[in-house]
Amino acid sequence: MNQASPPSQGPPSIYNVPNALTGIRFGMAIAVMALVPLGYFLSATIVFLIAVSTDWMDGYWARKYGQVTKFGRIFDPFVDKIIICGSFIALVGLEGSLIQSWMATVVVGRELLVTSLRGMVEGKGGDFSASWLGKWKMVLQCAAVVGPLVVLQQPDSESLSWISRVIVWAAIALTVYSGYDYTIRAAKLISEPVPAGDDAAGSHTGQSGDNEDDQ
Repeated sequence: MNQASPPSQGPPSIYNVPNALTGIRFGMAIAVMALVPLGYFLSATIVFLIAVSTDWMDGYWARKYGQVTKFGRIFDPFVDKIIICGSFIALVGLEGSLIQSWMATVVVGRELLVTSLRGMVEGKGGDFSASWLGKWKMVLQCAAVVGPLVVLQQPDSESLSWISRVIVWAAIALTVYSGYDYTIRAAKLISEPVPAGDDAAGSHTGQSGDNEDDQ
């Protein structure tokens, strides 16, 4: 008597905890972009800090419980970029925010560039994982959003204004340099032939993990 084989398990559903967490962070990103123009700077600061500090949760949960999905791998880094780029754009034009329009353009342009380069490299089967330079860039960009939000709450504090200005300029400088670094790295990877059997080298297993969200 033949024993029936167990049914094959399909890919995990997109309706899972990691994607729900990412969706909540997306809602927080929209909330920040709505609160800043309305002048609710303290609320915007709190929501922004919660959104960026919980970034690791969805990827950790997805890897730990085997709930990695293709949708999650796209949605999670997309939300990360919306949080940063949207916050910079929201701060543009506010008197005393320290964020100028060209700064927001640099941040958005750099993210678009790196995303395009990543698609080209991984399309060839290359590995375009985030470097520590990209991770520090993310940290400084988050600080460059929080700093101006705090300054807008205490506009008379010259020390806070000076510190925030230094952080903003450092974030922009590292944004430009990391974009240059990734461009050079991508050019080398694209020009190198990919050995047979390494076509999956660019495939990563995290919800977002170290592949794109911190680039």
